[in-house]
Parts: sequence; C-alpha cells; structure tokens
Amino acid sequence: MRDRTVDPATDAFVAHRKLLFTVAYEILGSVADAEDVVQETWLRWAEVDLAQVRDRRAYLVRVTTRRALDRLRVLQRRKETYVGPWLPEPLLTSPDVAEDVELAESLSMAVMLVLETLSPTERAVFVLREVFDVGYEEIAEAVGKTPAAVRQIAHRSRKHVDARRPREVVSPGQARAALASFQHAVETGDLQGVLDVLAPEVVLISDGGGVRSAALRPVEGLPKVVRLLLAGLGDKEGALTGEPTTVNGDPALLLRVDGEIDSVMAIRLDGGLVTGIYFVRNPDKLAHVAAATPLTLD
Repeated sequence: MRDRTVDPATDAFVAHRKLLFTVAYEILGSVADAEDVVQETWLRWAEVDLAQVRDRRAYLVRVTTRRALDRLRVLQRRKETYVGPWLPEPLLTSPDVAEDVELAESLSMAVMLVLETLSPTERAVFVLREVFDVGYEEIAEAVGKTPAAVRQIAHRSRKHVDARRPREVVSPGQARAALASFQHAVETGDLQGVLDVLAPEVVLISDGGGVRSAALRPVEGLPKVVRLLLAGLGDKEGALTGEPTTVNGDPALLLRVDGEIDSVMAIRLDGGLVTGIYFVRNPDKLAHVAAATPLTLD
C-alpha cells in the first residue's frame, strides 16, 4: 500500500470547510458567492505558515468573514438595481439540519430576510456570535472593531432580529403533513385545498430577478395569494409536479414542469397553516439546486 504524505493545511481546511461555507452563506445569502469565498479562503490558507497559526479554526473563520464582508458590500450595490423582491438562493438542507432548531432558524428564509435589514458588519457579528458562538475578541479581529464595540453591535443586532424572527417551532411531523397538503393543492389547482392550508395573513414573496415572471412586491392576504398561486401555477405549459424537500431548514417544494426545474417554493408554518411562501424563480439562483448535495451537520 502506497504511503500518502498527510498535508496538515489541507486536512485542517477540509475539517472546517462546511463551517466556513455556512458562515459565508449566512452572511451573503448566496450559494455561489459563498462557494467563491470559501475558495478564496483556501487560496489564502495555502500560503500560510501553519507554525505561526495558534488557532486554525479561528484563523479560517476570520479570513472567511473578511472575504464575505467584502463581497457583501458588492452584492448590496447589485441589489439596488435588482428587479422585484430579492430572496436568498435556496440552500438544500437535510432533515438533520431542520431538527437543529438554532441552525435551522438562522438558515430559514424568514430569518435570512431579517438579516438583509442589518448592515454588513451587524450581519457578520450576529452570525458569528448568535449562530456559531464565536468569542467577542475573535469577532473583533474578523470585522476590524474593538471587542467592546462588537458587544454593542451583537446586542443591537440580536434585539433587531429577535423582534422580527418567527417564534413558533414546528415539529417534523407537522411540517410533513402541511407540505403534503400544500403539494396536493399546488399540483391539482384545488381551490379548497389551497384555502385549507393557507393562513388568512399569508404573505407570498416571489423572486424572478426580471428574468421569470414574478410579483414585483410582496403579496399579502389570503385572497390575493390564492389568486396569484392559481393563476401562476395554472398557466404552466406542461405537467407540473412538486418534489418535497427541505430548503434552508424549511419545508419546501422543488417544482418541475415536464421534469425540468421551474422554481423552488419554501413555506413558513405557524399553527399548522402556511403564513409565508418564498417563491424563487430566478434561474440564476436555481442553477446549483439540481446537482446540490444537501447541507448536513456532519
């Protein structure tokens, strides 16, 4: 058997790669950009003298955060000219992520949209502190602030997010049942089925990016959402099918027309009813979905 020389740098990077991707994704809301940031981190890491690195995980997280912040500022300029509502790129997640309440909540479409209302530095501090429990001194090095300033930013961003995040935790069984009912209603265009699963205050946000048809602003209230769903899904030229999946820790449908991916529809549940629908149709945000491997906790 041939001996293989162990590369400590590669081993350390591989051991933390999933963490680095998740940090970058939660800061950016873009799978493609998060993957680019992780690649940039690797290129920086490959040049480092490991003997000078006291804490490899902290170093990698610091580099990833700085790269993600730089890219986030560029993305914010792009969003200023984006057509219609902007939604995060859907991230396929496995059931074990959905069962980790803290991680699932931080990845959810609802919370990701709340994070969009934070400044880049606030967002990075919130993700590192509240999701990954990184120490204040480490965060300070990553974002270029003092530990005291980071504490203030963390408190302010936590208060902001807590005031806006959904409160109810839905069991896996409830999610499966609601998704099955929603899938049947969507595939058949059953009006009563749609009415039965949607809450009166339901809000639908659709993201076509100016490439695919989508509402140019959030649609609020049961009557308007039902009309939009039945009209939008009923005009497909071909057989519409919905594949149950998990996106950003939320129950979701991967919608196909004649077998080709058309969109991803994630739902938020409260009291067993759908209160939020996140409808991603922009093909640029779906390019990775077909070949993607769901994010796991391992």
